[in-house]
Amino acid sequence: MKLLLTSAGVKNASIHDALVDLLGKPITEANALCIPTATYANPGGAGSAWRFINGRASTPMTELGWKSVGVLELTALPSIGEAHWVRWVQETDVLLVNGGDPLYLNWWMRQSGLAELLPSLRSETVYVGLSAGSMVMAPNIGEDFVRWRPPTGGDETLGLVDFAMFPHLDHEDLPENTMADAEKWAAGMSVPAYAIDDQTAIKVVDGAVDVISEGHWKLFTP
Repeated sequence: MKLLLTSAGVKNASIHDALVDLLGKPITEANALCIPTATYANPGGAGSAWRFINGRASTPMTELGWKSVGVLELTALPSIGEAHWVRWVQETDVLLVNGGDPLYLNWWMRQSGLAELLPSLRSETVYVGLSAGSMVMAPNIGEDFVRWRPPTGGDETLGLVDFAMFPHLDHEDLPENTMADAEKWAAGMSVPAYAIDDQTAIKVVDGAVDVISEGHWKLFTP
């Protein structure tokens, strides 16, 4: 599985080109599954999920011209059994994972069985994360990003990459997301930590990390 971890979706030509390169074929020939689940833990989550699925958000993901787009709702999966959905994930070209609350997403990835399945997916499969959908790949997110708390507590996430992410750096609507805030957050992390703005993404292929950016970002080392 290849990763494209974005702050705000496919926001510019550089990120778009990186996505096409990872797919190995045009977007119009690729089948996608979108996962809206993370947004339900946020205020207005139902409307946000609808906009994500319909391609009406400001974070380009589902509206890129895919051959097909299906919806994989993680909260539904435990009730239908793996025989109904595992094949969908194994056969899709790309997973588009919405933003929202990273710990809520982590919880449902584990409860549904998707977290266990991800490492076994084909090497050609591309995972595209948006904000929380990217953060969940890290070993943990840091206390600054803990809002919804899982029954088990803590800030641990999937640990499929060995770094953490601070998205939406210097966003005009998020005054708490300055570079100074990111530096304070990074000081509490035990792994390398990237602060990235909405024009930046991180590509991971076979463990190799490449930053794709038309904006600004910074890597903090512990």
